[in-house]
Amino acid sequence: MCGELMNFSVYLGINVLPLLAEVSDPAGDVNSQMLLVRITLESIAKGLAVVAIASGLLLGVEKFNRWLSEKIARRFRLMVRQSLPFARALIILVTISTLLRMFFHLSANNLLALTGTISLALGFAFKDYASSLIAGVVALFEAPYRVGDRIQIGEHYGEVISYGLRGIRLQTPTDNVVTIPHNKLWNEPISNANDGQLEAQVITNFYLAHNVDIDLGIKILYQAAYTSKYTQLNMPIVVNIQETNVATHFILKSYPMDARDEFIYQTDLIKRSKQAFLKYQIPYPRIRGVQSNE
Repeated sequence: MCGELMNFSVYLGINVLPLLAEVSDPAGDVNSQMLLVRITLESIAKGLAVVAIASGLLLGVEKFNRWLSEKIARRFRLMVRQSLPFARALIILVTISTLLRMFFHLSANNLLALTGTISLALGFAFKDYASSLIAGVVALFEAPYRVGDRIQIGEHYGEVISYGLRGIRLQTPTDNVVTIPHNKLWNEPISNANDGQLEAQVITNFYLAHNVDIDLGIKILYQAAYTSKYTQLNMPIVVNIQETNVATHFILKSYPMDARDEFIYQTDLIKRSKQAFLKYQIPYPRIRGVQSNE
């Protein structure tokens, strides 16, 4: 079996001699206990059982977390969702610890040899994966994004629906699920719309003619926001105006009660506003190709 491990190590480019050699304790006595325990079918079966149980727990915790977040009060939903990565990390940590105790003699010296060999393997064979793992741990505590946040990384924008060891999964406005590795954290700017909060500001743009009644236009947009069933009235509602060469640009800034209602909320605001524009005969720009909103 030692010969097979050595041949396998040559294939991987990893030196496993420290794993099989006898080690000495600090007092200088030779410890005949090897790092690797004797691997039997029984130990392999137990290891597979541990992995199967851990996989079941990970799946069960994720489903329970999602179910619980929809049953409790809305203001606690993100708090429950954001606890999922820590629960997953705890299960994975306990599983790895259990497997190490099953297959390795973890004395102080043996642990040193094991970590050195694992670091070498990760450094050469799984460099990108190791980078993502480390970035995932950093992100877990620095929290540039959490489950439930609406973020932009590169060209991808959406809600973080899952936080794994290697990366996160984003659900985009078109309901596509995009997997992004954590190592993007090192060199990509990350824009977070709600940063762990339930509300996220929604910006709705309107382009009206230069001769529009400014006060009437502002009043209509305020009414559209205040009367929408999605608006969080405890947050500020602001209308800004910018003048462009082709139109007067009205910018409505407001907050839905739940950030995941961003697009249905924006649709409701546009619908209400355009109905009022039609009622009061608010003019649109006459230049062809310019739309009323973006």
